[in-house]
Amino acid sequence: MCGIAGALVTHSSDSSIDLVSLVERMVHAIHHRGPDNNGVHVKSGVGLGHARLSVIDLTEAGHQPMITSDDQVRLVFNGEIYNFKELRTELAREGYHFRSHTDTEVILNGYHRWGIEIFTRLRGMFAIAIWDGRSDELILARDRVGKKPLFYAWHEGVLLFGSEIKAILACERFSRKPDLEAIHHYLSLQYVPAPWSAFQGINKLPQASYMVVSRKGISSVKRYWQLPPPSEARHRPIQELQEELITLIDESVRLRMTSDVPLGAFLSGGVDSSAVVAMMARHSSGRIKTFCIGFDEAEYDERAYARIVAERYDTDHHEMVVRPNAVDILPKLIWHYNEPFADPSAVPTYYVSEIARRHVTVVLNGDGGDENFLGYSRYKQCLQTEWISRIPRALRRLSPQLTNSMPVCWERYRIPRITRRWLNYISEKDSRRYAPSIAYFHEQDKVAGYDENLTPYLSFSSLDILERYFSESPSYVGGAAWADIHTYLPDDLLVKVDIASMAHGLEARSPLLDHSLMEWAAQIPPSQKIVNGETKNILKSAMKPYLPHDVLYRPKMGFGVPIDRWLRAELKEFAYDTLLSLKASQRGLVKTSYVKNMLDEHCSGVRLHHTRLWALLILELWFQMWIDPTTAPLEPPSSFSRGG
Repeated sequence: MCGIAGALVTHSSDSSIDLVSLVERMVHAIHHRGPDNNGVHVKSGVGLGHARLSVIDLTEAGHQPMITSDDQVRLVFNGEIYNFKELRTELAREGYHFRSHTDTEVILNGYHRWGIEIFTRLRGMFAIAIWDGRSDELILARDRVGKKPLFYAWHEGVLLFGSEIKAILACERFSRKPDLEAIHHYLSLQYVPAPWSAFQGINKLPQASYMVVSRKGISSVKRYWQLPPPSEARHRPIQELQEELITLIDESVRLRMTSDVPLGAFLSGGVDSSAVVAMMARHSSGRIKTFCIGFDEAEYDERAYARIVAERYDTDHHEMVVRPNAVDILPKLIWHYNEPFADPSAVPTYYVSEIARRHVTVVLNGDGGDENFLGYSRYKQCLQTEWISRIPRALRRLSPQLTNSMPVCWERYRIPRITRRWLNYISEKDSRRYAPSIAYFHEQDKVAGYDENLTPYLSFSSLDILERYFSESPSYVGGAAWADIHTYLPDDLLVKVDIASMAHGLEARSPLLDHSLMEWAAQIPPSQKIVNGETKNILKSAMKPYLPHDVLYRPKMGFGVPIDRWLRAELKEFAYDTLLSLKASQRGLVKTSYVKNMLDEHCSGVRLHHTRLWALLILELWFQMWIDPTTAPLEPPSSFSRGG
């Protein structure tokens, strides 16, 4: 696991650019991702940079950038490839020689032999930059699910790219301006969805995609992989599915235990991380190191369940209790996440990564179980209105006409009022019905709260980003999961773990997001994933021989964080000072009166606004760090000033 960065000077650019100095600054900005070694290679207007975290082949032979023996292909790579030994054997049979034992060299020679087909052959997580001197093209690529990030931007005829936005901002002449459309989406979703970033001119390369850029500055982005669509899911015997699932998880975990450095696991006490630890125990010759985060607030604390699993498998278990310290943690989070990121579970993820890095360099986690097997409680809520999806869309679109034809005088009667509400409800787009489960700022919140600079964006809804995924599913709950897999998973969950772990030079691996396992899970219908109201039915039933009943069938807590209480207590003064400051009010984003009303209502217990307040707090702190200063902060600051 590492960080990559680089630049391509096209024919239209200013040739006087100091490419060596630029790429060196870019790599320095992401040095935390790869603290073991840095490397830069510049030749003929192409600069590739790499910050290395040594995991496989710790020798100098694994140094990047890496170049083929004929000097035609150069590469930098962030990630891990779990089938690299098989690919290496295949390439060796075709006459390729290897100077290292790394997966990097396998990708390098694999591209030299197969071209862009190499991406479909890789099993693992990756962000890759390749310069092909034969075609005079730069190729950027990301893994199928989006575990490893990759950003790019054009500046004065130069293509800049990096594992994090701050690598691009290391270009001193790049203008740092907020993308208000991206901010509009952020306030709905709690994250900035791809391909946007929070900065004008900087884009995310979508997952499962590669980008080809020529010397002329012509670029194209193509998708190379897609999950089987929900329409292809078919019912199968449950016992058969259980047996196949254990085989798949076992293989996925075994592959991800390959490492030349110490390895452990995040263990929250939930089904997913517990299943991963159970499978790890089958392949580990020693005690597994496990790591857990807890809270003083009992309803958010899962440590007791993590201990049950730790005791069952005799792991070397480590715990930490998270207590709010805004002055300490928030500046670090804002700096590391590069753009506004309002998922509060970033806080415990940052801390659990910190304690894990004291003992290991690689951790396995349980990410992906909820999306693959319908584990979120919101999916159960979707099932309650699944019947609406069975109404033909053409009929559902007629509902507004029916409500408009009802005489106004009928409003005095209860049954017509209820009928009107239901007709309006069933006519809504699926994404709008799903919104109460996922949105921070709803449409009505934005109408009431937006100030002059965000008001123009009220003409379109951020929820429309999700609508295409609902339309591709024959069921409402299937569409919700399909939307989450393509948006919430890559743009929230995987960003959260990548940034939090790499902040400490820790590599995180996700066995439940192995693409083979995901393809298998995608072909199982929702009716077999949620049975009699029990979420993740297949996974839970398959894991019965390996996990206690109390762990499998306890109420789901997720990675909850008590920010509702923190904003009434420890963070109250900080939130008031920051959100009602002169700086914040002058941005013209959200009305100061609206924000104050939310703060007052939340702190007095009138109405919960913690998710919206947290999103605004993170946004304002992001502006203070990344937009307001005259230069980009390439080193994390120690604290924020209050008020202003």
